[in-house]
Amino acid sequence: MTVLVGIICVVLIAGIAWWFFGHHATTATAAKVIDGQQVVDITVQGGYSPDQVTLQQGMPAVLRFHQLDASSCLDEVVFPELGIQQALPYQSTQSVEIDTTKAGEYNWACGMNMFHGKVTVK
Repeated sequence: MTVLVGIICVVLIAGIAWWFFGHHATTATAAKVIDGQQVVDITVQGGYSPDQVTLQQGMPAVLRFHQLDASSCLDEVVFPELGIQQALPYQSTQSVEIDTTKAGEYNWACGMNMFHGKVTVK
């Protein structure tokens, strides 16, 4: 019995380590231009899809987060380098304007820093 419990614990620890530190598939997209503004739709459900976004420098841009996940972890999105912290209420769409005046890479994460994404301004 003790051996079985030990095996179960090792499997659970390995699963948790993979969840937090393992390589997960990413999806990337470039923005669509609508009425002179770059627009990217991002689905929030067990993470972000797409989670890598490319924007053109100098053109106004907005990321539209479609929140379909009821977990409290994903109820906000934070862009530390841009000073943005936006609530994402369940079953809503929230727009986040991105400053594209300066080229660079800007990370975002959920409120608990478990799920991540990246905006690249070129």
